[in-house]
Amino acid sequence: MAKLPPRNYIILPRTGLRFSDTTPATNETLSSLNVDTRLSDILPVDLTNQAVVLDATSAQGAKLVQLSESEVPLLRAQLPGVLIVPEVFYYPQLFRETIRTVVRPLQGQAKVALKIQLVEAKSTKPVVGATVVAFTNFADRTGEQATSDAKGVVSFKNITNQTIDQLYVYPKVGYWSYWKQKVTLKTGDKLPIQPVKLDYQDAKSFFYPAPADGEPNGTGLTVGVIDTGAGPHPDLTIAGGACTVTGDDPKDFADVDEHGSHVSGIIAAQGTPPTGVRGVAPGATLRAYRVFGRNSQGASNFAIIKAIEQAVADGCDILNMSLGGGPVDTATQEAITFAYQNGTICFVATGNDGRQPVSFPASFSLSLAVSAMGRKGTFPANTTDAPNVAAPYGTDKKNFIAAFSNVGPNVDFTAPGVGIVSTVPGGYSPLSGTSMACPAAAGMAARLLSGHTDLLAMPRTAARADAMIQRLAQYVRPMGFGPTFEGTGMPLLPDGTTKPTLS
Repeated sequence: MAKLPPRNYIILPRTGLRFSDTTPATNETLSSLNVDTRLSDILPVDLTNQAVVLDATSAQGAKLVQLSESEVPLLRAQLPGVLIVPEVFYYPQLFRETIRTVVRPLQGQAKVALKIQLVEAKSTKPVVGATVVAFTNFADRTGEQATSDAKGVVSFKNITNQTIDQLYVYPKVGYWSYWKQKVTLKTGDKLPIQPVKLDYQDAKSFFYPAPADGEPNGTGLTVGVIDTGAGPHPDLTIAGGACTVTGDDPKDFADVDEHGSHVSGIIAAQGTPPTGVRGVAPGATLRAYRVFGRNSQGASNFAIIKAIEQAVADGCDILNMSLGGGPVDTATQEAITFAYQNGTICFVATGNDGRQPVSFPASFSLSLAVSAMGRKGTFPANTTDAPNVAAPYGTDKKNFIAAFSNVGPNVDFTAPGVGIVSTVPGGYSPLSGTSMACPAAAGMAARLLSGHTDLLAMPRTAARADAMIQRLAQYVRPMGFGPTFEGTGMPLLPDGTTKPTLS
């Protein structure tokens, strides 16, 4: 039988994130499991040299170890009463990533390549570095993906004189996306791509206009963003944070993508249109916890629990987790429970699988799961957001639950998540996903709770987390979608005001 390659596992206490076992031998052994320690040097059992400790949250905290599957029973026998769970991964809940990762390449190669050009609308400026996905059959996701070059030219090798069922264009920075159905392209065609104007009224600014001077704006609340990092960006002030990716610099929490910066800007960007953007709670303190490595799409559950533990230690009141799509995981459940027990609440994106059940960890009972809604007229008609307009519509028929949004009985809130303009490294971009709805809800929670100093002064226990959610419930308004799609509704300011009613 072929020997299985080693994989990573997390060693956890039976409950919680920190060991408090009363058995001295077990406690002493766990304390000895330091980074780079070979397990065979600590435990009286024959394990291979590949069985090592890769990372630890602390001396008495969770351990990330590498060993083969066949060695797990040996480790469990030596450490009775602990949990040994596999390392698993979660992903940003950005709608465009769903499109970009499901394309099935066409077979063969046309004799003549098809070349089109992307140009800025009403100019000849090339749009460089945009991802273009051309589906010849959208139903089975058959098509071809390419990227625009320095002249804005997109070259397709396998598409010539074919009707393109659906065409998606995702520019990098500063432009709206582009979408068109049933189009036949020919070499030399130019597609006009619309630049983003920062005073454009997107769904976030429609439902959550910036607070006026003197009104509650998130001051006194600290929001931790567990994501790809954040900044640098002139509209973002990051008070601190950490990188919890094994092997990376713990102090390097700058954005390695764009996702975390976009999420952070939705919460607390401090710019002013038309030269910048403003977040839902610009007075809130932002902290960034990078759980995604460079050139790695997935975030390890170990990095996530390490980030949550650090964020709680740093005094975060609210955590935003715009990630999901992995299996149900005991370690992540314990981390969210740990946060709750220490007075910190976690907002989590429901996922972008097209009305599928809420993904984990949003589906966990102590998570606050946020679905994505949008509003007609808050994004250009020919963008990739157009196909996401779908029933059910709200009491106001311009409002809709995004077609990509996961839904179900686990949903707690809905929030704007379609065509949201926010900060990315190097500029500004509109993005869509439950990844965008989640920070909108988290930011509004910070804004709504910022006036309640009595609540914020409570000891950091589960009672504080309970009180925060109960107080927030006073401001949640049903939008007419029904509980399966919106949970209790959207966190909103009282009708006709921009200021919470303090109690």
